[in-house]
Amino acid sequence: MTDEPPLRRRAAESRTGNEPHQPPSAAPEPVDAGPEPTVDGPVPLTAPREGTPEPVTTEAGLAEVVARFAAGTGPVALDAERASGYRYSQRAYLVQLRRAGAGTALIDPLPLPDLSSLDLAIADAEWVLHAASQDLTCLAEVGLRPRRLFDTELAARLAGFERVGLAALTEQLLGFSLEKHHSAADWSSRPLPESWLTYAALDVEMLTDLRDVLDAELARQGKSAWAAEEFAALVRSVDRPPRVRAEPWRRTSGIHRVRGARAQARIRALWYARDQIAARRDAAPGRVLPDSAIVAAAELDPKDEKTLLTLPGFGGRSVRRLARTWLAALDDARGLPDDALPVTPVVEGPPPPHRWAERDPVAAGRLARCREVVVRIAGEHALPPENLIAPDSIRRLAWTPPEEVTEATVAETLRGFGAREWQLSLLVPDLTAALAGPAPAA
Repeated sequence: MTDEPPLRRRAAESRTGNEPHQPPSAAPEPVDAGPEPTVDGPVPLTAPREGTPEPVTTEAGLAEVVARFAAGTGPVALDAERASGYRYSQRAYLVQLRRAGAGTALIDPLPLPDLSSLDLAIADAEWVLHAASQDLTCLAEVGLRPRRLFDTELAARLAGFERVGLAALTEQLLGFSLEKHHSAADWSSRPLPESWLTYAALDVEMLTDLRDVLDAELARQGKSAWAAEEFAALVRSVDRPPRVRAEPWRRTSGIHRVRGARAQARIRALWYARDQIAARRDAAPGRVLPDSAIVAAAELDPKDEKTLLTLPGFGGRSVRRLARTWLAALDDARGLPDDALPVTPVVEGPPPPHRWAERDPVAAGRLARCREVVVRIAGEHALPPENLIAPDSIRRLAWTPPEEVTEATVAETLRGFGAREWQLSLLVPDLTAALAGPAPAA
C-alpha cells in the first residue's frame, strides 16, 4: 500500500493508466491537515472520458437520454448554464447531466423547454449539484425538481473547507485541475462552441466523485445529519415563491449619492424605463443602460438630448438611440406632484447594526453577546458563522427577543426564522444565556 494520501492517490492512478474515476477507497484526510501535494501537481482535466457529447435538441434525442438515465445507477450529477450579465431572464440555456451507466448528456432547453419526462426518469435518484441554490430555480422552470439532493459546495462549507468553488475542490480533493474559462460566457448564443460544450460536460464529470469524498468527510466529522437537514431545506426551497422587492429601483448602484426626493424620482423613472426595455429585449438591464448613467442623469437632470449624451454612460450607440426614452422618463419625474415623490421606506425588522448603540444600547449589547456565541461555536465546529446561523436571524433575535427568554422560546423564534434543528441544538443554550445577560454599562 502506498503512503500517498488517498485524496491524491486518484491523480497518481491516472498517470499510471489506472481508472481515475472509481469511488475513493478510504476516507479523506482531516480537513485541517489537507492533502499532500504530488510531485507533478494536479492532472489537467481537458476532455470528458467518453468525449464531448453533442447537445440534445430534438424530442427523439431527449427520449433516448431519458431511457439511458432511467437505466443508469446511483446519483445523478446536474448543472445548468445561464446567461447572467447578458440576458434579462435567469433561465437555463444548457442543462448537463451525468450518471453511472448513462454517461453525460447536454440538453438544449431552448428547443426542449419541457424536461418533465427526464425528471420522472431520475426522480428516485439523489441529485448532485454544486451551489444548488443558483440552479434550482432555472431547473424547475424546465420541469426538473429534485426529491433528494447533495450540494457539494454546501457540503464543503459544512466540512470546513476554506475554498469551496468547484475547481478548487476538484483539485484539492480529487487531484484534477478544472478550467473555469467559460463560466461567465453568454450561454444564450448559438451555436455553442465546442470548447464551451467541453467545459459544460466537465462541470459534471467529477461531481459524483466529489460528492463521495465530501460525504465521507462529513461522516468523519459527525456532520452527516446536519448536511441532510440543509439539503432537505434546499429541496423545499424549490416550491417557495420568489421574494418580490417592493421598490427594486432602490438597489441601483450609487443611489446613495443622489439626494432629495425629486432626484430619487428621476432614478425611479429611468430604472423602470430601462427595465421595460430590458424585459422586452431579454437583455441584462446593465447592457441597456448602466446604473452609473442613471445616477449621473438623476444628479444633473438634463433637459435636452445634447446635454444628456455628454453624461457618462450615455455614449454608446444603442443608448443614444434611446435618448428620447430617457428624456421622457426624466420629464415624467419632473412633472410629478410632491405627494407622488418617493418617500423614505419603512424598514421592516431591525435597523443596520451600526445604528444600534445609539438607538437601543441594550439591544446592541444583546447583539454583541449573541455574535460572540455564534463565532465561538462556529470555530469549535469548523463552520463558517453564516452557515451555523443566518446573520439576519441573529439580528432579529437580538433586536426583538421573546418576551420570556427561555430555551424553548428562543428555539421557537429561531425556528420561525428558518433555522434547522441541528443549528438550534448547538446554539440555543448559549444564545439564551446571551440574551438574558447584563446590559452594557451606561
